[in-house]
Amino acid sequence: MRLHRLDLTAFGPFGGSQSVDFDELSAAGLFLLHGPTGAGKTSVLDAVCYALYGSVPGARQTGQGLTLRSDHAAPGTRTEVRLELTVAGRRLEVTRQPPWERPKKRGSGSTLDKAQSWLREYDAQAGAWKDLSRSHQEIGEEITQLLGMSREQFCQVVLLPQGDFARFLRADAEARGRLLGRLFDTHRFAEVEKRLAERRRATEAQVRDGDTELLADAHRMQQAAGDAMALPDAAPGEPGLADAVMSAAAVARSTAREQLTIAHSRLTAAESAQAAAERALADVRELARLQQRFEEARRRAALMEERSDGYRQALARMERARKAEAVAPALELREAADAEHGRAAAAEARTRALLPDTFADAGAAGLASAARRTAEELGGLESARRAEQRLADLVAERAGLDRQERADDDVLREADDWLAGWEATRAGLQARIDSAQEAATRAEQLSVQREPAQKRLAAARMRDQLAGDTDTVAAQVRRAEDEALTLKARWLEVREQRLNGIAAELAAQLKGGEPCAVCGATEHPAPARKDAGHVDREAEERALTAYQQAEERHSEQERRLGVVREALAAATAEAGDAATGQLADGAEELERLYADARRAASALHPAQEELRRAEQEHERRTALRQEAAVRAAARVGHRDRLDRERAALEAELAQARGDLDSVAARAGQLEGQVALLTDAADAARVAEDTAQRLKDADARLADAAFRAGFDTPQAAADALLDDAAHRDLQRRLDDWQAQEAAVRAVLAETDTAAAAQQPPAGLAAAERGAALAAQRVREAASARDAAARRCADLDRLSARAAVSVRRLAPLREEYDRVARLASLTAGTSADNERKMRLESYVLAARLEQVAAAATVRLLRMSSGRYTLVHSDDRAGRGRSGLGLHVVDAWTGRERDTATLSGGETFFASLALALGLADVVTDEAGGVRLDTLFIDEGFGSLDDQTLDEVLDVLDSLRERDRSVGIVSHVADLRRRIHAQLEVVKGRAGSALRVRSAAQRSARQG
Repeated sequence: MRLHRLDLTAFGPFGGSQSVDFDELSAAGLFLLHGPTGAGKTSVLDAVCYALYGSVPGARQTGQGLTLRSDHAAPGTRTEVRLELTVAGRRLEVTRQPPWERPKKRGSGSTLDKAQSWLREYDAQAGAWKDLSRSHQEIGEEITQLLGMSREQFCQVVLLPQGDFARFLRADAEARGRLLGRLFDTHRFAEVEKRLAERRRATEAQVRDGDTELLADAHRMQQAAGDAMALPDAAPGEPGLADAVMSAAAVARSTAREQLTIAHSRLTAAESAQAAAERALADVRELARLQQRFEEARRRAALMEERSDGYRQALARMERARKAEAVAPALELREAADAEHGRAAAAEARTRALLPDTFADAGAAGLASAARRTAEELGGLESARRAEQRLADLVAERAGLDRQERADDDVLREADDWLAGWEATRAGLQARIDSAQEAATRAEQLSVQREPAQKRLAAARMRDQLAGDTDTVAAQVRRAEDEALTLKARWLEVREQRLNGIAAELAAQLKGGEPCAVCGATEHPAPARKDAGHVDREAEERALTAYQQAEERHSEQERRLGVVREALAAATAEAGDAATGQLADGAEELERLYADARRAASALHPAQEELRRAEQEHERRTALRQEAAVRAAARVGHRDRLDRERAALEAELAQARGDLDSVAARAGQLEGQVALLTDAADAARVAEDTAQRLKDADARLADAAFRAGFDTPQAAADALLDDAAHRDLQRRLDDWQAQEAAVRAVLAETDTAAAAQQPPAGLAAAERGAALAAQRVREAASARDAAARRCADLDRLSARAAVSVRRLAPLREEYDRVARLASLTAGTSADNERKMRLESYVLAARLEQVAAAATVRLLRMSSGRYTLVHSDDRAGRGRSGLGLHVVDAWTGRERDTATLSGGETFFASLALALGLADVVTDEAGGVRLDTLFIDEGFGSLDDQTLDEVLDVLDSLRERDRSVGIVSHVADLRRRIHAQLEVVKGRAGSALRVRSAAQRSARQG
């Protein structure tokens, strides 16, 4: 992968559009990205990552595109990043625009535009760009596939963050595992461990459940066998459980079959004895039944003889009732006629009571004639009713005209009053609008002056603060410099002391008979001895370390002093020489004037609205006044017509009403009279008809009673029986005849008479014998059934247990196999000597490759002193970790990487980062990484080590790579000619490219 060009617009600290030509920068192989703190060096790398993956690296990732937008950008400028690169032999251009809030095209406020992405490819044959996709997802998948790396791998391999690798060197095995797992994507091996553990738990649960089910069947077999079966003393999951259960089941089944044979024999003997006892009981029961039947028939015959008189009286009563049934229709007809005549007479009396006394003696014909005359009079009032209704409508209409006249008078009076003050109201509102418009103009002028005043005031306050900070930091620089000089002198003194006593240190290593490392002699007659103040190597190294740390602190304080002075100069240039208090007073006065103008301008809209409403009210009042005048003129003629028509109707109605208040009252009176006369005539006519029908019914009843043989109609009525009495009497007669016939039949039976001559039957003794025999049969059958059920249950449960045993055999084999694999991959198996998990094993192999690749460069950076090696030493809970040690060639000892000094840690972490980039590149399928960035850390190196590190980085050109160093170390500006400078300003940062050719031209 090689970067060619990067274009930024409104991104991060860059308010405008900026471009970076990486082809020009990469011509020398090594280029520097520098600038003051906070200028935006890291934002250039963020833009590269955002163009490729749609998000920025590490902790700077927020997930919201709105935060990527520059605070210095103009409101109408959209944030955009465009990157041109070559990867896998294809020249591509990626453009990304995050979501942003832009001003609305119409009206005020803002609206949110969605994020957009473009991917184009350069067609060399056509000499033009062609579009590939505008989908975020498709572009992300295409870039990831071409690079062969995820965003995390890219940020770790291409944008080498030195702070992360320094922590990687000092981290424990678990932290190293997390980083390597993300880079090499070894989660699939962890997933294998997890799946095997889950498989082991699942198969173990299946085996345990199967054994539990087998033991449950064994308990059921023990219950079926009557607790005669011995259960095995084994828990679920233990070996041998199945064989023990099946053996105990076989013994229980054999015993149950023997018990079933014995019970069957006992049941057969009991059933034979029961049959004989039941036959004897049947004979005794039949004799007892016949004797009881004969005795019962004789008793009933005697009782019927005593009741024979009642039977004959009932027969005579039934005969008289049959004769009276011929008179029943005439009786019913007479009762109906009498009831109808009574109702008609009562109705006639009620209607006559409502009539005047003049109609008391009138018959039905006279009442009907009077009703017709009254109805004719009622019909003559219909026209008078219509006239009366018209008169009421005229009165209501006349009252409505009066109400309209009063309402229109009120409208005219109110309209005249309001319109009289219209000109004054309009003039006052227009004056308020003019005043508010002047205030709005004044507020706009003051608004332009506010922001420069506030910025100048802020710069003045920062100038005052930084002036004090400069003295403080300068004093700290002097103290750090004095401390570094003191510790350097101490180190040189300790070194001189050690050199003076080096003979004693060498003599301590001499052994008798072995040659001296200095002179080669095998005899050592007078070796030097250490004095009381002897200084060894460890003391010298401690003094050197203390001096180096003090020198680092001195450099850091100098860097801080430069930053503070630079910031002070910028603040002074912006604030000028004016006093902070004077600037604050001017800004405060400007804010006060602006607030007053804004308050006065805020009245513009309310005043305009009030004028608009007043004009609308003026138009409405004028229209109402005109409409009221038109209605008043139309009412004069209408009122005269109504008055003339009313006088004519009142004269006509005076004659029709008579002495009543209204025509309706007179009509109601006549309607009531018609109804009363009609009802009375109808009632009188019905009463006359019913009286004649009653007389005819009496004559027919007397004739029917005489023909049936009764002296009077009342005697015939008394002889009648209702349906219930008739049915009861007939039932009694039928029962008597049936009982008499049944008694005679029983007494005539031969078997019954013969049984009566024998002695009484012994039924109780026979029943006791049969019951005892049945009890013995039930007991024998119960015992036989219990034995049969026991055999069936044992057979069924044994077959079920056998099926369970056959099913569990392959499950147990699978569990043993899976358990061995899970323990091996989890590092808990005895076969895993180093107790190393599968994922750790894979990561250890990758770490070993990384350490080997890093050592090639570390040897050169450290002048052949340090080598990185991977260690399988156990750490924590007895398992092997991801150890990383450094071998010091000067001492020949292997020690932990956390013991390296600051400068040593930097170039060790740099070597580790470059080695990791090579390994991850090979892991990603051999994608070439032609452009790398190294972020910070060079300030901790001395001049010699810095030269060696730069030589190693410069050697990367052998693989046609270009390396960008991100640093603010001043010495690098002299050593690296190709530079990309980030310039910080009040309107945002800017990028300035300075190639090696341009710098050489200026120096020439």
